[in-house]
Amino acid sequence: MTDAVSGSAARAADATPFDGKAFARGLSLAPGVYRMIAADGSVLYVGKAGALRKRVASYFSNAPRPSRTAAMLAQVARMEVTVTRTEGEALLLENQLIKSLKPRYNVLLRDDKSYPYVLVTQEPWPRLALHRGPRNVPGRYFGPYPGVTAVRETLNMMHKLFRLRSCEDSVFRNRSRPCLQHQIGRCTAPCVGLVAAREYADSVRRATLFLEGRSDDLARELGDAMEAASARLDFEEAARLRDLLTGVRSMQARQYVDGRAAELDVLAVAMQGTQACVLLLAFRDGRNLGTRAFFPRTNGSDNPAEVLAAFVSQYYAEQPPPREIVLDRAIEDVPLLEEAFTAAAGRKVQLRCNVRGERAGYVDLARRNAELSLATELGSQAAQQARMDSLQALLGLDAPPARIECFDISHTMGEATVASCVVFDPDGPVRGQYRRYNIAGIEPGDDYAAMQQALQRRFRRAAEALETAAADATSAPPVAGSEGATRERRVDAVLPDLLLIDGGAGQVAQARAVLAANGLQDRVMVVGVAKGEERRAGHERLLLPDGGELRPGADSPGLQLIQQVRDEAHRFAITGHRGRRQKARNVSRLEDIPGIGPRRRASLLKHFGGLAGLKAAGAEEIAKVEGINEALAGRIYATLHGLQEAAPPGAAPSSK
Repeated sequence: MTDAVSGSAARAADATPFDGKAFARGLSLAPGVYRMIAADGSVLYVGKAGALRKRVASYFSNAPRPSRTAAMLAQVARMEVTVTRTEGEALLLENQLIKSLKPRYNVLLRDDKSYPYVLVTQEPWPRLALHRGPRNVPGRYFGPYPGVTAVRETLNMMHKLFRLRSCEDSVFRNRSRPCLQHQIGRCTAPCVGLVAAREYADSVRRATLFLEGRSDDLARELGDAMEAASARLDFEEAARLRDLLTGVRSMQARQYVDGRAAELDVLAVAMQGTQACVLLLAFRDGRNLGTRAFFPRTNGSDNPAEVLAAFVSQYYAEQPPPREIVLDRAIEDVPLLEEAFTAAAGRKVQLRCNVRGERAGYVDLARRNAELSLATELGSQAAQQARMDSLQALLGLDAPPARIECFDISHTMGEATVASCVVFDPDGPVRGQYRRYNIAGIEPGDDYAAMQQALQRRFRRAAEALETAAADATSAPPVAGSEGATRERRVDAVLPDLLLIDGGAGQVAQARAVLAANGLQDRVMVVGVAKGEERRAGHERLLLPDGGELRPGADSPGLQLIQQVRDEAHRFAITGHRGRRQKARNVSRLEDIPGIGPRRRASLLKHFGGLAGLKAAGAEEIAKVEGINEALAGRIYATLHGLQEAAPPGAAPSSK
């Protein structure tokens, strides 16, 4: 791929309008991706093209264009293009850039890392479990599923059929007798050696066949194995295989599409104005896995086909596509999408619309559910807006706050202090901009100092980003590839309209002092949220900038919004604190002992199956671990049991 950039410092200096026609004439007919960029360096739009010259030139022709497109083109200061080898490569690059740059005029599929999967881990005794979040655990992932309910139903069925373990490794390694799952027939108890490794591996392989949608192959294999067991007069094994085969056949008989095992997704879009809902109805191996509603940011688009096309392109760029994707309306670039999805999946993928028969019924079902989900979402947005309006009136603001930030502190007796910052906008929480601050260098339990440190780290960066943004506005346009750093600075430079501090007058005073120190005291409104009588919800006191107090009462929608933001900050802080505290308790006590490096620490934890096993061992047992002598074993034992501070290397342990 090669990049080309239009624009120069000279043109920026004299503010010459961007000449799109001249720029398009200099482009090739190769496929690629183009980016429209505003004067401040922000990316307005990212698009793909089979022929860059033709596609870019179409924007600057004299043909009539929608008002949204005209508004976008009026802001273009320059353009950048990236030439690719194929249209499929252009599609992949377009999706990567949309996800990373979040252009102002693209339809954006909201980032969601919570897609649920079924995970079969890669270990000697694999585990079958639900997985959400980054796929960083070694193993095979099956999904994504539309919702957690579908995953739990699948896991429930899989444990009954194949009896694979579901316990975490820390539990698995330390079992001395079978657990309840074995007693109710849902696990073969590999933890205590009640199943042979070969038999367990066969169960894992068969479970994998089932999850891959190869139920027919699995049924044939089980039938052959059952007949073989009968022939050698092993009737107990034959009966077990018969029951397993019956369970697989029973699952095959449920919710088939067109009388055969189907692997397809049905997509429908509903819109009201520029609000959109895309509903996904998924089938795998003939089983209906349920529905999931998505609410992409349309950024002003009111075209359902455009929204659906953007969803299909972005969603299946990250998720494995099924063999068939059924759409409720026609979209652009179907051949290109089919080619890219087929190449990515390693098998043929079809996109279809105008279907008949049973599939038409599923399209109608998806469309009706999309309309219902959109109506529900709009209702919740209306309630959110009502609370925003109430908050505006409550605090006497000129307009509803466009951005609310809330800070909270969490610790246990001064241990592992963590500060949280959560962000809300008119649509609700903006989780991608949440921040945690690990607090250090203060007196344990000093909440004022902890709040001051967290706020200083937040607003010092904001002040620096504002200065940098002001300098950038008078300089030449950024070079290609600098959009990421520019976007990060813009995020830092965004100030909240309302800053909520969970605490009383002392914490609020810290916030005002930090803002004043960074020259931001006139740009951010600070309100303290102090707990009410007996810490009851709805009795909170709001500490205002003029020193006054408000007690709105539990029925105030504005206070309900403040409670929601405050509770989210509290939850986020506690989660971070617990993680930091647990890490310190599990690891740091070994790390603090002189003579214990990563290799010895790993040997100790592996030998005893974790920190709990190590703490239960005596000094003599610890000394038996490779690389641990008696003196070091004594120091380890003393430190873990609080008998003495970790002594310097070579010092003999003392006893009490």
